[in-house]
Amino acid sequence: MAFEGEEPTDEALVARVATGDRTAFAVLVNRYGLRYRALAFRYLGDMARAEDLVQEAFVKLWTHAGRFDAGKAKFTTWFHRIVVNRCLDDKRRKKADPLPEGFDQADERPDAEAGLAEESGKARLRLALDALSDRQKLAVTLSYFDGLSNVEAADAMDMKLKAYESLLVRSRAKLRERLQAEKQQLFDALG
Repeated sequence: MAFEGEEPTDEALVARVATGDRTAFAVLVNRYGLRYRALAFRYLGDMARAEDLVQEAFVKLWTHAGRFDAGKAKFTTWFHRIVVNRCLDDKRRKKADPLPEGFDQADERPDAEAGLAEESGKARLRLALDALSDRQKLAVTLSYFDGLSNVEAADAMDMKLKAYESLLVRSRAKLRERLQAEKQQLFDALG
């Protein structure tokens, strides 16, 4: 997907998508598909659902690119909002019943134990994140996993900067409290 001269900006690509330019759309998908899939996965904890939601967000981009106003926001901030809204909508929907107990086979490979230990740490962090409210979890995800500045994250959440920073402080405090309690439980279990 080559363009003559310099690579076009995201905003220029969105303008071209609004005219039906499939090449411009493909460039945006290639630039940001993995980034937003990771965002959705961190928020939902389900890769298949994350992929579906990001695909839906890109379909929305294709059909509504003309609504993008480069004067109001950067493309990444606008598209973050679309993905976040899809995730929030998904969280509100009823969840499917879990698979029956013992459905998965045990992994007998030699390095399985090390993998499980690493996954256990990630799982503890995921559980601690899940204990946060949806808005707190989103604030932590945007700032620490997606690397957005506070201004960008506040825009993505459609909040004033001071309100976002206050939310982030409360989120970190609750996360720290949850992880400290878990750490103390682990030490108590050993003693």
